[in-house]
Amino acid sequence: MTELISSNPEQLIELAQKQGATHAEVYRVRSQSRPVSFEGNRLKQLESSQSEGTALRLWKDNRPGLAVGYGLIDAETLVNKAIALSALNQPETIELGASRQEIHNSLGTIIPVEDFVTMGKTAIATLRNAYPEVICSAEFESETETTRLVNSNGLDCQYTDISVSYYLGVEIVRGEDFLGIYDGEYSREKINPQQIVKQILQRLDWAKTNVAPITGKVPILFTADAATLLWSTVSSALNGKRVKTGSSPWSEKKGAIVLSQMISLSQQPDKEPYSCPFDDEGTPTQSINLIDRGRLTQFYSDRTTARELGLETTGNGFRPSLGSYPTPSLVNLIVEPGEGSFNELVTKLDRGIIVDQILGGGADISGDFSINVDLGYLVENGHIIGRVKDTMIAGNVYDVLQQVIALGKDRLWNGSCYTPALIVEGLSVVG
Repeated sequence: MTELISSNPEQLIELAQKQGATHAEVYRVRSQSRPVSFEGNRLKQLESSQSEGTALRLWKDNRPGLAVGYGLIDAETLVNKAIALSALNQPETIELGASRQEIHNSLGTIIPVEDFVTMGKTAIATLRNAYPEVICSAEFESETETTRLVNSNGLDCQYTDISVSYYLGVEIVRGEDFLGIYDGEYSREKINPQQIVKQILQRLDWAKTNVAPITGKVPILFTADAATLLWSTVSSALNGKRVKTGSSPWSEKKGAIVLSQMISLSQQPDKEPYSCPFDDEGTPTQSINLIDRGRLTQFYSDRTTARELGLETTGNGFRPSLGSYPTPSLVNLIVEPGEGSFNELVTKLDRGIIVDQILGGGADISGDFSINVDLGYLVENGHIIGRVKDTMIAGNVYDVLQQVIALGKDRLWNGSCYTPALIVEGLSVVG
């Protein structure tokens, strides 16, 4: 019986070559997390978890095979599985990074669990002091994750990411009226829950009164939290794989004006807290100027997509999961700011709606969407007068991003998108 071992990339590659593979690659992720959760205004539980996953990708007779194991693995079984799967696939061009070593020191700071408990209790106390009827939930987590990529060409890359994340949520039930507000933060250094508490309290103040929504085509102010509805579709349209298949509406528009000239988008892989030194193919990541004042300047791609398009990879080959092949994905998306604070953007609206939280999925690659507004506010004469309920907005992402009225100067991270709030026209509001 083969002994179970912790994944050793070099051993797996050597064994794969003995079994007839000409090329092999090992992608390994180890993580340890310490979440602290609160529910119903109280501390619920403290946890600690560890995980390790190994993905072996090999080529035999130019046919790829991918097998995954977790924790202690049987190296021979994993190799045999990958070899067997390769026999089911068609031959392909082998894409592997060249020989190099790139080992990075750990990034980030671990925050003790005891600090999370104190932060959570303080945040909930502050929220309930202002609104005693709210039911609060929260989760704080510190995670250490080490990614290592080794291949048969002599590539060996590794980095360790120490991250801290949390969310705070408040819910109020008044008869048949339910209000839920959620916010959070992701960082590699210090976190500031009291700033998030302040933002939640501001939203609760705005939502004290329910008002009838306006309908028709009116200006919409998307907060930074809601704006990712628009940017996620734009990210898909810039994906080289979409360009290759012709499904992106911008496949033939490189160099053309595709959005408002107020919009500039880029990837900046050294920008914290969403920095990343290399992709899951071992290619160094790079800054990419995607859209410059409305003009499409570049698509992003992995190795295979770039080769098929006759281009160089941009270092954006990432795995959606351990058992997936690399596919184009952005490290982060940076939206250049405009002018004016959020409050100054509000004053630009004579009559409009602020969209802060949405329900349901966003737009598909066509750009068309119709979503329910989970949290939104009515603005009249430059002032927020109350919360709108039972409201939907519909339109097309590409169309409205050609009708931008203003972008704010204050940007926030929402996932790996760094965006300001913005005001657009061209959307239909249905009450």
